[in-house]
Amino acid sequence: MAESPSPGARQTLGGSALDFPAPTPPPRPQPVTATPVGTAMPAGDRDPLAELTTLYELTERLTGASGLEDALHCVLEAGAALLGARRGMLLLAEDPEHHTPALDGSASAFGTVDAPGSAVGFGLDRPALGALETVPRDSGPYAGLLHGAPQVLYPDLTTHPADRAGPCPVGERFHEVSRHLGIGASFALPLTTPGEGADPFGTAVWFYDAPAVPTAREQRLAGLYCSAASRLIAKEVERDRLRRTADALRRGLLPDRLPRVPGIQLAARCLPAGLDLSAGSDWYDALALPDNGLALSVGSVTGGGADCAAAMGRIRAALRAYAVLEGEDPVSVLGDLELLLKTTEPARTATALYAYLDPRSRQLSLAGAGQCPPLLVTSFGASFVETSLSAPLGMLSCWEAPGVELRADRGDLLLLYTEGLARRSGHSLHAGQARLRAAAAAATREDRQDPDRFCAHLLNTCLDGADRGGPGPDRLCDDLSDGATDDIVLLAARFE
Repeated sequence: MAESPSPGARQTLGGSALDFPAPTPPPRPQPVTATPVGTAMPAGDRDPLAELTTLYELTERLTGASGLEDALHCVLEAGAALLGARRGMLLLAEDPEHHTPALDGSASAFGTVDAPGSAVGFGLDRPALGALETVPRDSGPYAGLLHGAPQVLYPDLTTHPADRAGPCPVGERFHEVSRHLGIGASFALPLTTPGEGADPFGTAVWFYDAPAVPTAREQRLAGLYCSAASRLIAKEVERDRLRRTADALRRGLLPDRLPRVPGIQLAARCLPAGLDLSAGSDWYDALALPDNGLALSVGSVTGGGADCAAAMGRIRAALRAYAVLEGEDPVSVLGDLELLLKTTEPARTATALYAYLDPRSRQLSLAGAGQCPPLLVTSFGASFVETSLSAPLGMLSCWEAPGVELRADRGDLLLLYTEGLARRSGHSLHAGQARLRAAAAAATREDRQDPDRFCAHLLNTCLDGADRGGPGPDRLCDDLSDGATDDIVLLAARFE
């Protein structure tokens, strides 16, 4: 793919601008004379084939964006290359399909999908973006777009509004921020979905370091590019909104907090791969039982998509019910769950590990169904609790496996996890489990004394330094944004 023109080249008042290179081996681009805004360029100064090729290459690059954030940065970078600007920012409405006009009839205030009023920047750091966000929207760089203007150009932001002859639309705050950031001019274009009379769902603004007027050709190319990019951005925003909604529903199927049980400290981490990527739907659960015991479980339902997540929620709810009825017998709990799964979800299979803990005696009873064995971390090291090999639930005509019982000491830590952690910790499941065990054994005394720190230590070590969630109940779930197809679940219990 051909490289885009350097964003460092810009058209200043009375200066010159570099032409765009042709797609085939071209001669060195020749400068063209600046053209006042609104003045058409002579036909001889245009190369329609080169312009079409440039727009095609930039749009093709946008279609290859990996997500919404990448697409927004791609639009800013491409616009800066077309206009010869060095910096820019892009703002979006929360929902391009359903945003509502303001009471005065103008379009709603812009903001990103993450937080209304925030911005995505190009060549601007977070403090610079924060300063630009303090500019009132009715006197900022995109003010005219809210009232239907096709574009907004401020060719000279260095002169104080009070020193200008005649009315000036530049507000005091915008001028102050521009002077502080070294902005000499700005050019803004709307992002609008196709349709007559549609309000802009966002805006892209580019900034120059000195007073400048982009040529009519540059303005035309940038406008054509933004028109094409608007359709793609609107689809990315909708796709991102649906993904966030689905992830929120999925998170709602998991515990939002862990129970407080005297004598046991709990911590959990859940890193979902995303409904559109996941090869299964994992869960964790901790339930204080009526007999003062504690039920712990992790598992995974095979499949993908929203249906799989819904099935996971049903199976987890059923397991909680069986735990309340016969929680001290893990084999009976999993046996009843298997019978329910075959009756209500005959096309699905699930893996599960269930543990019953007695906080007073520190007695543990466990049973597994196709799930990775848990880790018991003591002052002497870490070892797997070898639950006997058994098939996943729903795979055989009759599930059966013996339980395992053991007694823990004060300070010992039991770790339940799903297969995704082991698989992502090494090139194979066996290698990942070995690395997980080594990481648990190498945990410091301070990490072993705090389940939150212990989980963070394992994720840091096993996922190559990617700390997926710090301590605290508000970090029970985090996003796994690297294209993985396996969820990662950890549930740690420490005996005090």
